Amino acid sequence: MTQLPTGTVTPASIVEAMKTVAGGPPRARASFAKGRCVHGTYAASDRAEEITKSRSFTRPSRVLARFSLGGDREVANTDRVLRGFSFRLGGDQHRSDLLMQSAPVHFARTLDQMSAFLKARVSGPDDKPDMEEVRAFSAANPEMLRQANYSAAPPLDLGFAGTTYWGVHCFPATNLKGETRFIKFKVVPVGADVAPTQKADVKSADFLLHDLENRITAGDVRFSVTALLDRPGDPTMDVTSRWSDEDSREAVRLGTIVITGVEAEDACDAALFNPANLADGIGHPPDEIFAARRAYAIAQATRR
Repeated sequence: MTQLPTGTVTPASIVEAMKTVAGGPPRARASFAKGRCVHGTYAASDRAEEITKSRSFTRPSRVLARFSLGGDREVANTDRVLRGFSFRLGGDQHRSDLLMQSAPVHFARTLDQMSAFLKARVSGPDDKPDMEEVRAFSAANPEMLRQANYSAAPPLDLGFAGTTYWGVHCFPATNLKGETRFIKFKVVPVGADVAPTQKADVKSADFLLHDLENRITAGDVRFSVTALLDRPGDPTMDVTSRWSDEDSREAVRLGTIVITGVEAEDACDAALFNPANLADGIGHPPDEIFAARRAYAIAQATRR
């Protein structure tokens, strides 16, 4: 498949392509349409200030969050799709929004690549994508399979509360001493028993959402927010690649999120998790995909 010339793809065109692939109503989310809005609290660890001076991560605060599934509103909880965990920390003057996902890599390195990926998956007259075109594109862009392969690995009966989430991008973090280094955010479930007890194939299409609500009622949904620390030479621009030995390298716990209740979905729609919102002490990642994520604001505007 021929890729689009560099520079012709915009965040707005990406949103339209995502909506076309999803096939949802005009006011629906362009992606991760099915989910649950929740609230809770954040408590900082005594090591957070070693990594960042951001008051979002070094001070206690309320949390607004949303768990979601990649795809449209009709996606079944039993499908092997990416899971999302977006949350907001801090107050009005030091707010940070993080968009996390259940794979440590993004599916595209550039906007051109992302646009071509989506176009290859647009349904034809038979309401199905051209699988030969999809296979040809995947063969020409093998790095774009990394996210899908990772998403297919975990067991289907692992609930939202038992899933690990990654921030994908490399964020420059500055501490109180003025020292700056790159970090990757990783959010890890806390608790010994966080997976549903039954197999996914005997559950309803919404079992993940029901399991989440039950666990919130029981008061046992919590996560550690950690920072993976960079090493000299680590790549910071390619969101389809991981750092070497990423799973075993040094990590610092910034704090703990405890989910305490369910919110109306309108609360998360009105709040808009915008990845550009980062309180002083956490900078914007330098990669092209993050720079384009103003598309979230565009998508939100089309739903209002």
